[in-house]
Formats: sequence, C-alpha cells, structure tokens
Amino acid sequence: MKKITAIAGLLVAFASCNSDIKKIEQKHAPKLDSVLSAYWEERLQLFPIEATGYGDNRYNDRMTITIAQGFRDSLGRFYQKYLDAAQAIDTTGMSDDNKLSLQLLSYEMTMGLEGLKFPTHLMPINQFWGFTLDLPQLGSGSGNQPFKTVADYDNWLKRISVFPAWADTAIRNMRLGIDMGWVLPKTLVKKVLPQLRDVVVANDTTSIFYGPIKSMPADFSPEDKQRLTAAFTSMIHNVVNPTYVKLHHFMERDYLPKARPGSGIINIPDGLQYYNYCVRYWTTTTLSPDSIYEIGIREVARTEAEMNKVREKVGFAGDLKAFFKYLGEDRKFFPFTEASQVLDSFRNIKKQEDPLLPKLFNKTPKTAFTIRQTEAFRAASASAEYNPGSEDGTRPGIFYVPVVDASKYNSVAMATLFLHEAIPGHHYQISLQQENKDLPAFRRFLWYGAYGEGWAHYSETLGTELGLYNDPYQYFGHLSDGIHRAIRLVVDVGLHYKNMTREDAIKYMMAHELVSEAEATAEIERYMAIPGQALSYKIGQLAILSERAKYKQLLGDKFNIASFHDEVLKDGCVPLNVLSNKLEKWSKK
Repeated sequence: MKKITAIAGLLVAFASCNSDIKKIEQKHAPKLDSVLSAYWEERLQLFPIEATGYGDNRYNDRMTITIAQGFRDSLGRFYQKYLDAAQAIDTTGMSDDNKLSLQLLSYEMTMGLEGLKFPTHLMPINQFWGFTLDLPQLGSGSGNQPFKTVADYDNWLKRISVFPAWADTAIRNMRLGIDMGWVLPKTLVKKVLPQLRDVVVANDTTSIFYGPIKSMPADFSPEDKQRLTAAFTSMIHNVVNPTYVKLHHFMERDYLPKARPGSGIINIPDGLQYYNYCVRYWTTTTLSPDSIYEIGIREVARTEAEMNKVREKVGFAGDLKAFFKYLGEDRKFFPFTEASQVLDSFRNIKKQEDPLLPKLFNKTPKTAFTIRQTEAFRAASASAEYNPGSEDGTRPGIFYVPVVDASKYNSVAMATLFLHEAIPGHHYQISLQQENKDLPAFRRFLWYGAYGEGWAHYSETLGTELGLYNDPYQYFGHLSDGIHRAIRLVVDVGLHYKNMTREDAIKYMMAHELVSEAEATAEIERYMAIPGQALSYKIGQLAILSERAKYKQLLGDKFNIASFHDEVLKDGCVPLNVLSNKLEKWSKK
C-alpha cells in the first residue's frame, strides 16, 4: 500500500512538473511568437515580390530596388535587429519546436549579415537568375502576379513603373563593379544580351507583358477593358521596351568590353572568401571545397560503374562514351514532333507513379499541380524547373518544361526529371512545407539548397519503387542525372577554387555523361553565374541516403519508409545537421 501511495505521489509530482513546464513554455512562447511574427511582416514589406510569390497579395503594387545600396544598408539593420532579438530570448523551458524556430532565425540572420559583406549587387544580371528574367514571368498573366480583378491590373501597373529606376540602379552598380573588378565573365554577358533583346518586340500586342490583356476576365466593364488595354499598351511601349533596350545597349557597348576573361569567382577581389561563403550557404555544412571535390570524383567513378552495368545489360557492344553517343543520336530516343507530346509524356509519368505513391508517403500535399511549357523568350537558356503554388491554394505548383524544338527533345531522362522537379520532389517538399500551419510563417517559406535540392535529388532514387525504372534506358537516365550532380561537385569547385577553365569544365562534363556540347556549355555557364549552388544537390542527396541506410539497419523490421519520409519533410527546410539531429530523435520514439 505504501508503495502504491508513493507511486501515486510521484505521478502527482510529475503532473505538477509538467504543468510547471507548460507554464514556463507559455511564458516564453508569446515573446518568441511576437519576434517571429514581426520578423515575417517586416520581411514581406522589404521583399514585396517574394510576398506575391508566397500568395500574400497585400503588397502586389510594390517593387523594392533590392540592389540599391540604401536597401542593403536597411537590410543589414534588419538582420542585426532580429539577430539581437533572437539572442535575447530566454530558452529555459522552451519546447524543441520553438528552439528550432529560434535556431533557424539566428542562422538566417547570421548568414544574411555575412552575405552582405560581399558586393553581389554589383553583378545584378546574369543569364540564369535575375530580375530581368523574373519580370516577364510576373507580367505574363500566367506567373505569380495575379490578374483576376481590376485592382490586380492596376497593382501591376504601379509595380512595373519602378522598373526604369531599378535599371538605372543596375547600370550604376555595374559601372561601380567595373571599377572594383566585380564583373561577369565575358561569356555570360554574351548570353545575357539576347535575353534582354528578345523581350522587346515591335508590336506591343505580341509582347509577353500583353498576356494579361489577352486573358482579361469577361466580367470587367467595357470602360475598364478599354482603360486597361490602353494602359498596358502604353506600359509596354513607354516603360518595358525602352528599359530593356537601355540595359541591352549598356551591357553591349559599355559592360561587355570590361567583362572579365576568366571563368571562376576566385578571379575577382575577395573571390576566395566569397566562394567559401557560397559553399557554406548552399551546402549548410562545413565541408571544404577540397573535400567536396573529392566526393565528386568518387561519385563520378561509382556511377560510371553502374552505367556500364546497364550498357552491358542492353547488349551494347561499344564503350560508355559510344553508348552516350548512341543515346544522344538514335531517333528512337527522340519520339516527339510537337511540344504537346513532350508535356503529355510527363503527364503519363505522373499517372504511372500515382498508384504507388501511398506506399512511400503517408502525407501528401493539397496544393494542385500542373505542367506547362516554358515561355519562348527564356526557353533556350532555361532548365526544367518547378514554380511553387501559393499558400492559399489559388495558384498551383507548376512544372515548367522548356521545349525549343520537340524533335530534339531526348526522352531518356524524363522519369528522373519528373521525380526531381515535380512529384515527389519539389512539389511534395515545398507544398507540404507551405501547407503546414504548425510552422511559424517564416519557416513555411524557408529554403536551404542542400535540403530542398537534396530532397529532390533523393526523390530520383525512388523511381524503382515507383515503377518508373523498369525500362533500362529510363534507369540509365536516372544514373545520368546522378552523375550529372556528381560532376557538378567537380566542376563547380574546379571553376571557382582550382582555376579550371570554362572549356575544361565543358570537356570534363561531356566525357562523363550523356550531354551535348550546347547543353554542357549552358550548364557550366550556369555554375559560373551562381557559385556554389550546384553543390547543394548531391551533398543533400547523399546526406538523406545516408540517414535512410543508417536507420534501416538500426531499426530493422521497425523501419517504415513512409514514416521516414514524413519525418524528413514534416519540419520543412532545415540545415543538414538539424535534419540529422531530428531523425535521431525520431528513431527513438
């Protein structure tokens, strides 16, 4: 009896202790919540175009010139303000979820402050990422910017009116960049020029910016239709076209002659320090460039061995390079004549995997999904990509497929591409993160390349389980994408850290994978434009594969793949060390 009474006393004490912990947690949570809420609200106002992308339409008429020095000064104060606020919060009694939110806020602010030490705003335009490429998508009527109401149309007219000032700032920055040595390589400037030129059209009604007028809602009044048609025509003729022409003329006449001849970022002032920062930023690790390079070399060799097994399985007599040539030239791997056929083929891949997805995932997104052809003005230099849906579900997640010439579209790697860019890659990860109302707002839209791209690259390995690699050529396409990401580790570090030339990097890529010279050139020039980003895919994938293997061995029959995937995805984007820590806790539940 005394023993039972003692146990009962312990239970009462434990319940009391739990109550006290909850009180402590409630004491600290409001302060944390208020900091996180204030941070997010202030960030949306600093980056109103980001807000539009997230589906928050309160600032759709605004455009901040983020490349202006004054803005960067404000951004530095913003980062420091919330770093100080995060460090001032007492974590005693705080839940693990809240501690993680606080940790991520501090990490974001610290990396943001460090990034501002480098004058990246002096290179505001490149051929792969940049505002001059984003703007036509926004204004096309089929992108993130909504065009459903008269107010939506007027919001866009206000937003686009800032574009000339943005361009003037960009030109001033690039002139300063010339003086400081922060300039693009010549080869990249030559790729930017046609992009700027091709946006400008002689007939305003054929402009991509005229798209919203062509799709204007039928219920608009005749007066609004007439007014908006005139306003958009004027916007194209007097704002968009002259600004793109101005940028093109400057970059062709003034900037190109001063562009740098080298390939890597190491050739600019403080380039080595900047690249080391980029490596940490994109991989969320402390891996050195040399260690990443060695990982790449090993992965290339391992994947080549697997590719040779497939070559032998299909009975191809030549060597691997000859097999690449065969896959890149034989007409049976180019079955399309129309762009619509390419899109339909991706839709069929989705139908094929749909019945098997429930075996690998307990939780799937509510956000709708669609497949679209990449706009013509950027298709030639674009890769297939995923554009996230809006948080409120009004805009679907979009898988964009660039098809310049359908007859030249190779079908070999379509399955692995869909797994990566669409389902269960980016669409599952990003949509589940945005839909998770248990996360603070800033975490629903947080992005770390090593996690996000790592998950998408890991998703490619699920093709066998999803019935997409029964065709050995599609499996070879998967291996091709895998070696492509391994090659990135070699050439990105090579370009920016080991003085590898653009030409040598192109040759290395062509020697180890199924890729044309034009495709290899576009890829290498992408890495030249955004140092370190290409490292995130393979580093993240290897981390997730390692965690899966570890817990499959550790848990044995208790290991459940759907539960593992749910745990990987449930907290959204996190640095890789955080992912490892939370999976360890999950394994002990």
